[in-house]
Formats: sequence, structure tokens, C-alpha cells
Amino acid sequence: MASKTNENKVGVAIAGLGFGEKVHLPALHNNEMFKPIGLWHPRKDRLKESCKKNNLIPYDNWASLLNDEHIKGIIIATPPEPRFQLAIEALQSGKHLLLEKPVAITSEQIRSLQCLAIKNKLSVCVDFEYRAVPIFMQLKRMLDNNVIGNLWLVKLDWLMSSRADENRPWNWYSQKEKGGGVIGALGTHAFDLLHWLFGQTKYVSGYTSTSIKQRNCPKNNELKEVTSEDICLAQLELSSILSNTNIPAQVTLSSVSRQGRGCWLEIYGSNGTLILGSDNQKDYIHGFSLWFAEKGKTIIPIKPDKDLIFDKTWEDGRVAPVSRIQNWWGHSILGNTPIIPGLNEGLSSQIVCEKIISSNYSKMSLFI
Repeated sequence: MASKTNENKVGVAIAGLGFGEKVHLPALHNNEMFKPIGLWHPRKDRLKESCKKNNLIPYDNWASLLNDEHIKGIIIATPPEPRFQLAIEALQSGKHLLLEKPVAITSEQIRSLQCLAIKNKLSVCVDFEYRAVPIFMQLKRMLDNNVIGNLWLVKLDWLMSSRADENRPWNWYSQKEKGGGVIGALGTHAFDLLHWLFGQTKYVSGYTSTSIKQRNCPKNNELKEVTSEDICLAQLELSSILSNTNIPAQVTLSSVSRQGRGCWLEIYGSNGTLILGSDNQKDYIHGFSLWFAEKGKTIIPIKPDKDLIFDKTWEDGRVAPVSRIQNWWGHSILGNTPIIPGLNEGLSSQIVCEKIISSNYSKMSLFI
């Protein structure tokens, strides 16, 4: 079993397997600030198998994990619906948190987490891992240096095929009330990226639809209705970080685009153009490239600056940026300093997601 005696490291447990085991766990092992101690999962057989493989302590009871004084931080990588209640109980028990997104089902839930985290002086990080990818950080650096002048238009197309197979089973992703759908999966990242790179959303108009309306439920082998969206179109007005101007932005999200072209961000300004994108649908971290065209000149590829590059290449590209996010979280815990990205960033993204859904139903454009 994992040792609990190393006082120089922050003891961490992971709630939820899947992404937690595949990505967060190897990232934890790569970080000198953390000591992975155990895992929690409601299915005892699945938990026992994973803990045996990874030499970790199985917590089949949530309260026993919360009461373990050796665990100072918890990574919650469950499906969205149970995440809020788990996070509330963890904060009440004095645990620092790293949350997957969407952070919660509603913005009001996120505000509750904020109040509790502030009251108990705890660090709550949100895994917006694109902020930690070198090529995205390079783009942010170039935008902050104003290389393309006044921003005229931002266009983000995120066209994936992950749910295009009608034979994929009905599960939580198929249910809007459980946080499923393309807005929760991609939109939370997309809107956080726009806020980080350009500025906060002031105004939004949204449209959503469900292309595959029924899926087979494996529990009873019956077709069940899909209530979550798999297409989202949004028009946004962003408030520029660098100037007292507004930036028009267009966002298209899809999880049902057969042969979809992946994630592409186009930025047009008075002095040039920046394009960042990847058509790699199997690994959404590896494969991104960046191009820059100065006004009147040919477009050229741009590489990340040396200080932004990862010190290790992983077979699963997601591990490296998650490791960097965890590193920021660790410094926040040990230094008792605010964490970015945190609940404030999660809240901003969630509010836009909710406004898009409201705009779709009301057929009106809405202010944030």
C-alpha cells in the first residue's frame, strides 16, 4: 500500500476513475509536490482492481477519505452530476480541490463552492488544461504583445466526431440534467479560452440542437431519449483585455461531425492574422500548430518559446498540461496564494453556457 508518512509532499486522493486514473494519476506521480495516496469510486470491484494495479489505498466509503488526515487535497474527476456534492463535503472537511469541468451543474452551485472555499481558506483549481498547453500559451503571449493590433473578429470552430456513432450507448452524457452535452464537454473549455485570451463575454446569442435524438440504454436494451445538445452555435461580444473595445466572436461546437476538422481558432486584426488549430481527434492536446501573418506578408508557422515547452513528452498528450495545472495548484496550496484557473474562471464559463441555453429557448440575445 502507498505510504502516508512523507510529510514533505501534499497527500492527494482522486475521486473517479477514467480520466482520473488515465491522466491525473500519472501527472501526480510526475509532480514532486504531491503524494498520490488513494482512489475513491462507488463501484467497489472497479475500485479494488484499480488500486491493486496502482498500489494505492481503496476508499470505498467517501467519509473515510474525508476523515483521513493524511489527505490534504482531492482531485474530483467524476461525471458532472455528483461533482458539486462531493466538492461541498470535501471543502467542509478542509480539503483543497482540483475539479474537472463543468465544475457543477449550475452557476449557483459554483457560487456556493466559492463562498465555502474562501471561508475555509482552501485552494480550488479548475482543470482548464488548454491554458497550460505551450502553443496556446504562445498565442496568449503574442496577443498580450498586441502583434495583430486591434482585434476585428474571433472565430472558433470545434467540430468533433466523438458522439457521431449512433451506436454509442445512452449514459449521463445523453442527459442535460446530469451535465451532459457538447456545451459541458467543449463549451466550458471554449468560453474559458476566449475569456483568457481576449476578455469576458458581455453579450451572447445562442442556438443548440440534438442531432441523434435516441440512443440505446445498455441496462435494459431500450432506446431512450437524448435530452442534451450535440450542436451549439453562439455569437458573442467580448470585452477586450487590452483596450476599451468590444470584439465580435463566433463559436461553433459539435460532437457529431463525421470527419470533423477538429479545433480551429482564427483571429483577425488590424495588423495581421493568427490561426491556431489541430485536426487530431484522438489526442486533443498533441497536434496543435500556430500560424501568424503580419499585415501584407505571407503566413508563417510559429513555435512556442523555449520557456513554455514541456520538459517531458507523454504518449497520452493530456498528461503534460494536466501536470502543469497540478503544479500551479501545488504552489497555491503550499504558498497559500490564489489559484488561476479557479472557481472564478469556472463561474465565468458556466454563466456563458447557461446564457446560451437560455438564449436558445427564448430566441433572444442576452446580456451577461
